[in-house]
Amino acid sequence: MEASTPIARQREFFLTGATRPAEFRRAGLLALLDGMHDHESALLEALHADLRKSAAEAYAAEIGFVIGELRHALRHLDAWMRPERRRVPIITWPARALVRPEPYGVALIIGPWNYPLQLLLSPLVSAIAAGNCAVLKPSEFAPHTAEVVARMIGAAFPAHYISVVQGGREAAEALLREKSDTIFFTGGTETGRAVMSAAAHNLTPVTLELGGKSPCIVCADAPLETAARRIAWGKFMNAGQTCVAPDHVLVDHRVAAPFVEELKNALRGFYGPDPRQSPDYGRIIHRGHFDRLASLLGGGTIAHGGRHDADELYIEPTVLTDIPPDSGVMTEEIFGPILPVVEFTDLDETLANLRGRPTPLALYLFTGDRAIQRRVLDGARSGGVCINDTLSHILGADLPFGGLGGSGMGASHGKAGFDAFSHRRTVMRRSLGIDPGFRYPPQTTPLATLKRMLRLFGAG
Repeated sequence: MEASTPIARQREFFLTGATRPAEFRRAGLLALLDGMHDHESALLEALHADLRKSAAEAYAAEIGFVIGELRHALRHLDAWMRPERRRVPIITWPARALVRPEPYGVALIIGPWNYPLQLLLSPLVSAIAAGNCAVLKPSEFAPHTAEVVARMIGAAFPAHYISVVQGGREAAEALLREKSDTIFFTGGTETGRAVMSAAAHNLTPVTLELGGKSPCIVCADAPLETAARRIAWGKFMNAGQTCVAPDHVLVDHRVAAPFVEELKNALRGFYGPDPRQSPDYGRIIHRGHFDRLASLLGGGTIAHGGRHDADELYIEPTVLTDIPPDSGVMTEEIFGPILPVVEFTDLDETLANLRGRPTPLALYLFTGDRAIQRRVLDGARSGGVCINDTLSHILGADLPFGGLGGSGMGASHGKAGFDAFSHRRTVMRRSLGIDPGFRYPPQTTPLATLKRMLRLFGAG
């Protein structure tokens, strides 16, 4: 590895111990907070240029989200860093033990294009709080945001502490070939496998935030107007390009028709008769993704929407019904503004079908029945669960966010993010004044006596 590479330079700096003190970490968090405020206008413009995000959505879901993580970390940093006392076995007395959270070293953070600020800088907050250096690789598919982030980070931090590497797939692969000390990746499942494979070569620990087909179950007792409004909000934010968006709705057949009507009402209320003209509705990131989504529009009967324009990268919020089980919208992650609505008659059968599929990042359920809530929680797996809402389970800094199986591994946000970038190091201190000889050879203690002693001392 060349000494001039960003990871090599940062490792040299990390090994000086400069990043470990709480004062240094706090200064880093404050520098990032100041940078976010100083570059707010430029970030809003960049997010609109890349994804046509409105100022309100861009601030709430991107800038404000990161600022909230920063303030939370600043409030709790001392508590997170504090070593935890642990009991020691009697056989080691007199002794003390504790667990110290220590930084891994150099963190490689690879961000996606759909939330190109939040999902790149939220992990950075955790990396700084945990005492690491960090190399950021923003997505090349959101170039305006990547450019502003590079400018902001360059003004706030020396490159031997925090740096940004721009470029496409080749740049990411070059970084993955180097030995970083931990990797945080957010993106698609297939790319996540490639990242994990590269990390395995150097035995580098990874946190993977992936995706999957997050189902949304609507039971017959759910208030349909409220359910439809909350589902439409979670699905069509960022033009459906959200990793935890409801991928498809499974609705009780008894209320399917009125539920679809309420979805239509919600969409008309959100975006008007022509969402193309709405300042609150975004666009698809690039032509390749647009073409894939457009090919999915024929996967069922279009109950609402369906209009699209390749020149504008625009796909209208679309609701599909009468969907064949082998349709593409039911076999691959949609990641766009297309919402299949599938009727069910038997909840247990529906849960059994979900158990047979890859574990999704989120599971949504609309019902006021506590017994049904318990059945679904026990009967289907997911990274997270949100009952009677969508997306809100990822908003709290005290709520760990992460996937399971094909939807990811590890967790982020708040203390969970701090832990993701920390090694929990056990430290035991024993007294030198007492040194019983029974553990040393030659061993003269009868085996039966040794077993009794170990049971008494809690070691066997």
